[in-house]
Parts: sequence; C-alpha cells; structure tokens
Amino acid sequence: MATVTTIQAAAPADFRQRLLGGLAASIEERGYQDTTVADIVRGAKTSRRTFYEHFSSKETCFAALITETDHEMIRRISAAVDPTAPWRTQVRQAVETWLACADAEPAITRSWIRDVPALGALGRDLQRDLMESFVTMVQTLTDAEGLRAMGIHRVPRPMAIVLLGGLRELMASTVEAGGKITDVAETAVRAAIALLGPTA
Repeated sequence: MATVTTIQAAAPADFRQRLLGGLAASIEERGYQDTTVADIVRGAKTSRRTFYEHFSSKETCFAALITETDHEMIRRISAAVDPTAPWRTQVRQAVETWLACADAEPAITRSWIRDVPALGALGRDLQRDLMESFVTMVQTLTDAEGLRAMGIHRVPRPMAIVLLGGLRELMASTVEAGGKITDVAETAVRAAIALLGPTA
C-alpha cells in the first residue's frame, strides 16, 4: 500500500505530466500558436498556480513536451533495432520506427517543425540538445560488435548530423505538403543505407 509520503512525492510529477498532456491536446485541437496557458490548465484539469509551479511560461512547457516526446522516440527506436539482424535490416527498423513515431503524433511533429525555431534562444538550445541526443543514439546503435563484423563502424558525429538533418528535412517537407510521413519511408531507408553502408 502506498504511504501518504509516497503519494505526496508522486503528485508533482503527476501534475507535470497532466500539464504536458494538456498542452499536447491543445496543440492537436488548435495548434501551438493559438494555445494559451488557460487552454493547457483546462486540459490538465488543474490551475494556473499549479502550471507556474512547474513551468515559467508556455514556451518552457512546450520545450519540455518536445524533449519528452523525442526522448520517448529515441527509446522506441533503440528498442526496435535487433542487433543480431543484418545491418540493412537494422537500418530499416530504426528509420521506420522513427517515421512511425512521428506520424503517430502529427500535430506534435508539425509543431516541432514549425514552432520550435520561433522560440528564439530557447528554440536554438532545444534543437541543439535534441540533435545531440539523436546523434548519441545513432552512434550507440552503430557501435556494435556484430555490425563491425559486417563492415559497419560507429558513425562519426558529422555523418550522423548529415543523416539526421536530411531525414528531418524530408519529414518536414512531407508534413508541410500535407502528406503522411510514412509515405516516404522507403526513400528514407534507402538514403540511410547509402550513408551508413560499409566503407571501402
């Protein structure tokens, strides 16, 4: 049985998740730009006071939502890759999982693409930190004994940035054109295989 202390300790995290959920729901309904703090707290079924106990502004709440969404995406991608599979299969597993995660939350994906750059310094810091998290994921996934035996080596950071930046722009152009991200899965997989393949 949970003690009162345990319940009280868990409450702040619960409110934080509810606020992030409230923001996500509002982005889905009306978009980030038209979302207000009042919309967020209404969706979270809590108060402005609780909001400001967790976030200093709508922008910092948005940054937290995008960060948590991307970290969950990285977790799912990493879990989807079978390190014993042929290297091309591993690339396909990673890329298709990434695209499926992005396509599952199209409003958040569109907001990530359109709205994060408008956050100024906060947005630049967020984009840099998220890119580093994805670079680390790519380098971790490619730094495996089984892949080395297939001629694949740990991807250098600049190459990981080229790969991730290219895939992100492919997703962005697809979303902006009103398409489904999974429609470009084969193109994305082929591009990743070409970049990550064995070197002579």
